[in-house]
Amino acid sequence: MTDYDSTGVRCMMLRGGTSRGLYFEPSDLPADPAERDDLLLRLMGTPDPRQIDGLGGATSLTSKVAVVSRSTDPSADIDYLFLQLGVDEPTVSTQQNCGNILAGVGPFAVERGLFPAGETETSVRIKMINSDSVAVATFPTPGGHVEYRGDVVISGVPRSAAGVILAFADTEGSATGSLLPTGQVRDKIDDIEVTCVDNGMPVVLALAESFGLTGYESHALLAADQPLLGRIDEFRRKAAQLMGLGDDPGSVPKTVLLAPPRDGGRLSTRSFIPVQPHTSIGVLAAISVVTGMLLPGAVGHELTRDWPADRSQVDVEHPTGHLLVDVIVDGDADPPRVVRSGVVRTARKLFDGIAFPRA
Repeated sequence: MTDYDSTGVRCMMLRGGTSRGLYFEPSDLPADPAERDDLLLRLMGTPDPRQIDGLGGATSLTSKVAVVSRSTDPSADIDYLFLQLGVDEPTVSTQQNCGNILAGVGPFAVERGLFPAGETETSVRIKMINSDSVAVATFPTPGGHVEYRGDVVISGVPRSAAGVILAFADTEGSATGSLLPTGQVRDKIDDIEVTCVDNGMPVVLALAESFGLTGYESHALLAADQPLLGRIDEFRRKAAQLMGLGDDPGSVPKTVLLAPPRDGGRLSTRSFIPVQPHTSIGVLAAISVVTGMLLPGAVGHELTRDWPADRSQVDVEHPTGHLLVDVIVDGDADPPRVVRSGVVRTARKLFDGIAFPRA
């Protein structure tokens, strides 16, 4: 048995999108999932709201892990397992994907020699193990080396970096097995009209006004509203039952509250992960949100009335800026079908070396 406390663990830290995580090859970690999770919690410094004795950043957005390997699936080049670690609670969840951390998977695979780099750019087919679906990441590799510097700016990141284009060939049913997990476009929870949708991330949509909100509240204001957060938790647990996720659904579904845009976008969002308010909005959550709204009869569909019919790109407003997603849905199909979905992110390598876990 490897003494990780003494030898340390080989890992790379990357910022992917608006998240930050530790990236490993499977051989870097124990094969037993329980031993693996224990090691990751000790590396991250969980449980501790400050994570002062580990590599976490005291938020769920910076307590993430990617395990990356060559794929044996002929439809993919690389396998990617995502793990969401708790901060003040010793939890490790595999129930969801993370589109932000996904942005770093392709560059990591090239850096580790798991996939060959192209002379100018590289496209990698990535199997997201959590959802058994495939995404394609395309990123610059001039001279056969990953280029992290660039002029792409995304909200929530203070400086520009090279763009990573993420295209999702089939993101339906990450955890529920269906684009509409309840079998309906619209449901009701506690007299609140909702749409439950899963295009890569299980999400329950409601209008912000249904919770007595404007939909423009700051992250700090939402985070301080403990009665609201308790209500959100109860609400999303009822949504989880409707969506077939059970009584103890972990970190899904995400609750996203909708409002008309007010900063030049197409809609305003306030999302929760799963109870605490998100400083922005998750990539796959945003894709699921737009997918749901495009379905006739869905909650929020009325907000799409003025969206250009010939454009698939939708500017999603969130507390710290904007996220541009690309979604085409065939709402006339029975059941409705996602034609295409994708997003532009950035990634940057922060360190590559040996990390030492808490004893």
